[in-house]
Amino acid sequence: MPCSYLLVSHGSRDPRPEIAMQELAKLLIQRLPKGENLVGTAALEVQSQPLHQQIQQFANDALAVGCNSLKIVPLFLLPGVHLMTDIPAEVALAKMAFNGNITINLQPHVGSHPGLGKLLTQSMANIESEALILLAHGSRRPLSLQPVEAIAASLRGITAYWSVPPSLDSRVQQLVADGKREIAILPYFLFSGGITDAIALAVETLKLQFPSVNFQLAPPLGPSAELADLIWDLTKEGEKVVG
Repeated sequence: MPCSYLLVSHGSRDPRPEIAMQELAKLLIQRLPKGENLVGTAALEVQSQPLHQQIQQFANDALAVGCNSLKIVPLFLLPGVHLMTDIPAEVALAKMAFNGNITINLQPHVGSHPGLGKLLTQSMANIESEALILLAHGSRRPLSLQPVEAIAASLRGITAYWSVPPSLDSRVQQLVADGKREIAILPYFLFSGGITDAIALAVETLKLQFPSVNFQLAPPLGPSAELADLIWDLTKEGEKVVG
């Protein structure tokens, strides 16, 4: 059964995440079986159409080229409200327009892949430090931060969050009080954007506040062959059927 694939992100007014999404879609196409080459992108927010309409439009494109199966992969790192509530609701709305003419399946989110920790380890390969802070966006949803805590533990680091406590500032103050003078900060974000710019500015401020400390800021994951491999794995995992 020919299959099509739709990568769903949060959405941003900054053009860089969308450019990265397009690059990632091209990398995923290179991994598809012969006869499959339809990969699209959509976003939950900051779009002219709601997500369910974007899905419907892409599903119609898939049907037009003979694909009667659509797999949707959420490019989200944390299982927050968007992932657990908003996206399933939008997918369910999209399915109502097709009466079973196309199978639409919601795949596991990218943050659930066990290989993500290894990918983060690779991004830290050339950075030496006494302490590591894994800095994620954060969520107020109960239990959603557990995966981040687990990854930080596997990296022998600690967590900080941009939107909820503990903050980057508080974690740095704690480490400096403990005598750490080489601190690495790893943003737990897929792509560069407004928040990663704000993080870079915050780190520059920390450098002024703690001149005796050497701060090293790693880049976000970014589109890569390795990330495309993880996404391809997710399309082959157990499917979460919505609707």
